[in-house]
Amino acid sequence: MNHEKEPADTGPKTGTRRSPVLESETLFQGRNEIIIRHQGAEYRMKITRQGKLILNK
Repeated sequence: MNHEKEPADTGPKTGTRRSPVLESETLFQGRNEIIIRHQGAEYRMKITRQGKLILNK
């Protein structure tokens, strides 16, 4: 099942590619926390009880 969606048209086209859109359900896969490794550092992304995302190093 493909959860990626086309980004909404948010302004004039400048000839550059738009950023891909990933659904949080695809990243979290039923969990409420994931670890993202970026340039050797680990970051924790968490879904709060209110459904918001928090990113901590």
